[in-house]
Amino acid sequence: MAGNRKTLFVAVLGVAMSGLLSSRAHAHCDGMDGPVVKAAQAALTRGDVNMVLIWVHKNDEAEIRGAFERTLNVRKLSPQAKELADQHFLETLVRVHRAAEGAPFTGLKPAGRDLGPAIPAADQALQSGDLAPLTNLLVERMRTRVVARHIRALRAKSFTVQDVAVGRDHVEAYVTFIHYVEAIHEAATRRVEGHYPESAAVTHHEERKSPWEARLTAGKRSRCPPESASCGGGSPGASPSVAAVSAAERLVR
Repeated sequence: MAGNRKTLFVAVLGVAMSGLLSSRAHAHCDGMDGPVVKAAQAALTRGDVNMVLIWVHKNDEAEIRGAFERTLNVRKLSPQAKELADQHFLETLVRVHRAAEGAPFTGLKPAGRDLGPAIPAADQALQSGDLAPLTNLLVERMRTRVVARHIRALRAKSFTVQDVAVGRDHVEAYVTFIHYVEAIHEAATRRVEGHYPESAAVTHHEERKSPWEARLTAGKRSRCPPESASCGGGSPGASPSVAAVSAAERLVR
């Protein structure tokens, strides 16, 4: 049972930290020390386009093959031509890769950036085969935040109905706790894409909506306490306000 709980903690936070990871995870692949650029550099050195085709969708393959062949031809001309051609190919590959993830391309980023603790820990887990440091990081991060929100919600329960200001504090603590737990559960149970399905891919200049924005647009219903008049008139199951959803998104980050 304890093992199942730990597995849930890990699966949940691995995705619920997508607020922490979403911008950084997309940024991970546009870094000069990221896996996409490293694959491109190796492919150019070996002259093997297959090493980069795995990073793009099939319907983008022709564009990458063409860019790769042109780069190989141009880099033979001179050292300066090689440098320019390689840079252009790296940018093309990363741009196409990120478009499949629903992320914009804003240029290649320098190596050595601060990506936070999760991405390096995940990469290290794949390199070493040891998952323990990563799971410990994720479990502790989520446990700490759940406990803090739970304690705050418990302390805010004691109020009289005549004291509206204190009652609002109770509602805020309740909604914050419930939305955080709900977001974690949804993250643990929803499918996570690597490359988004090709039918769902956006153009190279479009940004995909965040999960919370998509949820709000879809008008998904959320729980509210019986006392609450701030979550759609006080009736259970009312749609959350924009402010509540935004606050919950920040909490997951």
